Amino acid sequence: MSIFATKRAAEPVRQAFLLSPVAAGCAVFLSVFAGSAYAQDNSTTTTNATSSTATAPASAEQAAAAAQPSPPGSTPNANGQVSTVTVTGIRRGIEAAISIKKNSNSIVEAVSAEDIGKLPDQSVAESISRLPGVAVQRGRSSGKAAEISVRGLSPSFNGTLLNGREMASTGNARSPEFDLFPAELMGSIMIYKTPDATVVGQGLASTIDLRTVQPLDFGKRTVAVSYKKSRLGVKQRDGLPEGDGDRYTLSYIDQFANRTIGVAAGFTRYEEMGGGQAKFNSWGTATMPYNGVDVKTPGGFGYDTEVGSHNRDGAFASLQWRPNRNFKSTVDLFYSAGETGLKKTGFEGGVAYNGGGKYELPHVLSSATVAGGVATSGTLTNWKGVVRNHYEGNEDDLKTIGWNNELKIGEWTTAADLTWSKATKLGSRYETTAGIAGRAQDTLSYSNFDGGNVTQVKYTPGSNYADRNIARLTDVMGWSGGETSPQAGYLAQPYVEDQVKAVRLTAKKAVEWGPITGTTYGFNHTSRDKSRTGDEGRLLIKGGAGPYAAVAVPGSDVAQAGASGFNVVSWDPRGSLGSIYELANKVDADIYNKYWDVQERINTAYFMGDLDGELFGLNYRGNVGLQAVHTRQTGGGYVIDKARCVGNTAETCPAQRVSDGDSYWDVLPSLNVSFDLGNDQALRFGAAKVVSRANLDDLRAGQNFGLATQGVSILTGSGGNPQLKPFRAKQLDLSYEKYFGNKGYISAAVFYKKLDTYILRAPRAFNYAPYITPTTPLPTTGPFAGSTQGLFTQPTNGDGGNIKGYELAVNVPFSMVSQYLDGFGVMVNHSDTRSGIELPEIGFANVNGDSVTIPLPGLSRKVSNLRLYYEKNGFQIAAAARKRSSFLGQVSDFQDNQQLTFIKGDTIVDLQVSYEVQSGWLKGVSLFAQAQNWNNAPFLEYTTDENNPSNRVDYGRTYHFGASYKF
Repeated sequence: MSIFATKRAAEPVRQAFLLSPVAAGCAVFLSVFAGSAYAQDNSTTTTNATSSTATAPASAEQAAAAAQPSPPGSTPNANGQVSTVTVTGIRRGIEAAISIKKNSNSIVEAVSAEDIGKLPDQSVAESISRLPGVAVQRGRSSGKAAEISVRGLSPSFNGTLLNGREMASTGNARSPEFDLFPAELMGSIMIYKTPDATVVGQGLASTIDLRTVQPLDFGKRTVAVSYKKSRLGVKQRDGLPEGDGDRYTLSYIDQFANRTIGVAAGFTRYEEMGGGQAKFNSWGTATMPYNGVDVKTPGGFGYDTEVGSHNRDGAFASLQWRPNRNFKSTVDLFYSAGETGLKKTGFEGGVAYNGGGKYELPHVLSSATVAGGVATSGTLTNWKGVVRNHYEGNEDDLKTIGWNNELKIGEWTTAADLTWSKATKLGSRYETTAGIAGRAQDTLSYSNFDGGNVTQVKYTPGSNYADRNIARLTDVMGWSGGETSPQAGYLAQPYVEDQVKAVRLTAKKAVEWGPITGTTYGFNHTSRDKSRTGDEGRLLIKGGAGPYAAVAVPGSDVAQAGASGFNVVSWDPRGSLGSIYELANKVDADIYNKYWDVQERINTAYFMGDLDGELFGLNYRGNVGLQAVHTRQTGGGYVIDKARCVGNTAETCPAQRVSDGDSYWDVLPSLNVSFDLGNDQALRFGAAKVVSRANLDDLRAGQNFGLATQGVSILTGSGGNPQLKPFRAKQLDLSYEKYFGNKGYISAAVFYKKLDTYILRAPRAFNYAPYITPTTPLPTTGPFAGSTQGLFTQPTNGDGGNIKGYELAVNVPFSMVSQYLDGFGVMVNHSDTRSGIELPEIGFANVNGDSVTIPLPGLSRKVSNLRLYYEKNGFQIAAAARKRSSFLGQVSDFQDNQQLTFIKGDTIVDLQVSYEVQSGWLKGVSLFAQAQNWNNAPFLEYTTDENNPSNRVDYGRTYHFGASYKF
């Protein structure tokens, strides 16, 4: 027989994926967001769908509706009608997700709302982190889930979509931060681990599609409101004040005009002020003279108390019009605006080391107690201390509009989709100093030093820095040069703007081409323009008389400086520019390097064929396709000759505006096949060629250069690369899945990715002749004497390597084992990922480490997740834990640059309990309580040894209490 026999020409359709006659007469629409479902013939099943669309951008509700032949537990009653078991809450979400995964053609993972406006976790990132092969990195300052890594690759390797569309972003990466998406506004989240040809904007690691609700997929009007009160920083180890927060949500879904018009809208607002976090910055140890000999003393210290804040308004709206079965028009709108801040109140000073300014005299040690060459205590004169009140924050804004029209013309189904998305982010980094003005000095006493315990030394300044008559806003140290260049603080305000426009046309048709039963043709054009600009410079006291100008610190607040044991003056510097300070703008080579712009024009033509047939006696389904992608990119920036940059103004540090670009093609084939092994078993195979484009700041054209003064005399420089090509890889996937109806499943998957190229920073030969001026110094000795040839370090496409791993998952209710365990269930998964890639540390900027080579950023060797739950009679109880091994992560430094740093693995435990009233006039009311980071796991960074952390941040527990009402 033919091994490619089609199912139309062979045996009947498999019953596992065919709706029963009963279900056909009682069409059940499982919903992601609603507890009600639209059904015909007066039979209803309420379910709380978790959804994932694996092969096409259909809504999660539509996908879940076709998932099962009949509702779980359906039985005929005495009248021959079908009675159904209502599935709600946790099980509702789990069962719908299993249905989607089971019926998909690709290998996917999914999360969905357990009820309207209720994802399983507090945030989008936390919900995703429970899935197999997915790991989350916490934000250094907030402690919240922030960055998502899939299958051992850093977050920038993920493509992120909203309702199947690309979006603008506020960072250097292409995809937006997950903080922009309140969990209450999301209906479902899907992760494509294997792509198909219709997925535009895919990533090399995965494609994450966030989906809002579609109102015509619901059966009737649904309204839900909720309120949540939070306590943050509970049980923090340093005993600092706790924080709190409030969260409000409203969701509305309705249909009109005989269900030809649908409207959905949601709004959420939350305001959070985090608990205090104590930070200590050690300056190590050193020696200083005492009575004619050198004794060992602390080098210096810095204490800080950090308090984070996060405020956000989010909204979405969807309007659908379906006048007949042949036409549907949908408009989706999404809006998110927020402010994230970190307030630092601290105190710093040197002991053996001088503070580094013009105004501090050499320290003199007196009254010291010396034992074994260690000055265990003593008093310093000619000393100055600095009170720091810093604020680092961002105001961001994301707007996205999508308009989709579907029209059936004969045997063709056509669609046109338009997208507009714009994101902006204004950063504010205020650094203010207070203390004793000018060249006046103070004293400092210390005790309890044993030669190594720098974190346990007790310091006592001679003056009271909580007194506003003593600690005044001024240039305390003279850090910028003293009298000739006063600096009472520093302000940087970077501004990012990104705009994405896209148009997409598709056409589908059923065919009979052997194993191909349907075809999809499409074209997508995306236009993207992104830029980073800003202002920064020294803060001067407004109207100040001379370099020693000082003013009183506003307000009356004081706060403890970290774990120092003493208070200092405290205030919020936001808004002080123009009232207290004036800005002396600063530009230099490093600042110019931060300013850039990039334009991209990407055209994608694609074809996909749906597969349905028989091979070696096994029925199969799937798809095969091809994308042809043409990219044209242009990067802009500034060239700075460091020899001519003799100051920090535009006049004393001139720059030349430059731009460059390139164009190229990528051809991306893909194949997904799912074999039916019988007995509810499936074997899936995927093969594809995938790409991930470089971060946009790597495409800038800017550069700076100068004459190397150490080693060989040669011109050297660094900058971006507007001719940079994407990361490219080939991947293979194999997955075995055993389902137990719609109630549970077990799966085992293996994957292999061959990275053909990897972007890293590397030096190359470069001719600086176009940028040389008469004042540019050239080498005068050595092999490059008088030459404009030199070395230029920039992002470049280097050799790759391989990534491979396996994933195991079990998701079952315990009722399968015994009826006495009805209501209990478990979700557990584990992944093990290995990489054959070792990257040279010199190829990356800002690596916090001492190694010659570094591991793949974002790769944790082992990642595990566990969730135990109980749900019955309105009660829902769940305990969850996620664990990942140590990895090389990414954080932002104080200059707004991304820095790679080693992060120690951790385990996070979360708890939740809720009760929903089942009957009576309070039916629909739910009360809930949740605890995050129950085990109070710290955030630990290290340099070489994970057991010797270089930075520790404790966040404490976070508690949430609230109520919701759905009607």
